[in-house]
Amino acid sequence: MNGLALLIPIALLLGLAGLGAFFWSVKSGQFEDMDGAAMRVLIDDEAPAEGPDE
Repeated sequence: MNGLALLIPIALLLGLAGLGAFFWSVKSGQFEDMDGAAMRVLIDDEAPAEGPDE
């Protein structure tokens, strides 16, 4: 019983900290551009390297 009296408040505090971190990340714009990073991986900006034969 003493263990639960300690673990329940700790779990609630950790849950509130996670919820606060989520709301902070939404407010700071972390989830604004979900497809941008995925599309930047596919874009090839560099010219292909020329080999010695060319």
